[in-house]
Amino acid sequence: MKIQKDTAVTLRFKVADAVTNQLLDEGKSPMVYLHGGYDNTFPKIEAALEGKEQGFQATIHLAPEDAFGARDEALLRTIPKSEFPPGVKVGGQLEGRDDQGEAHVFTVVKIKGPQVLLDGNHPLAGKSLKFSLTVTGVRAASAEEIAHRHVHGEHGHHH
Repeated sequence: MKIQKDTAVTLRFKVADAVTNQLLDEGKSPMVYLHGGYDNTFPKIEAALEGKEQGFQATIHLAPEDAFGARDEALLRTIPKSEFPPGVKVGGQLEGRDDQGEAHVFTVVKIKGPQVLLDGNHPLAGKSLKFSLTVTGVRAASAEEIAHRHVHGEHGHHH
């Protein structure tokens, strides 16, 4: 079966920094996504896989704007340690508000004296990435998966 709109695609993948070649994610579990513009993976990955079949392998380079976006310095925050919830450590995440007042997740970057430094950027924002992909399965998506806009079951979304 060819990868086309409304197919469930199973991939084995590795993600590396395209500049340093440092491995960022070995993809210990397969990735399963609903193909066809459902925002379940990056558009350039979907475009590269369109029409391919099980067994297809590719290495796809994504610029920051095609992956997790450019770093946004406006998403850096410094808050007083007195406003910081107890028990959260460097690397932990907190929900806060962005400049538009929308809920946003921030990662604790540093705790320095009376201040806590937070970063609302995705950890891979600003990075060019290299995805090594192998298609390990392609099947027709169920009507329910199409209606819900994501794959269900093993390695997919569970309700």
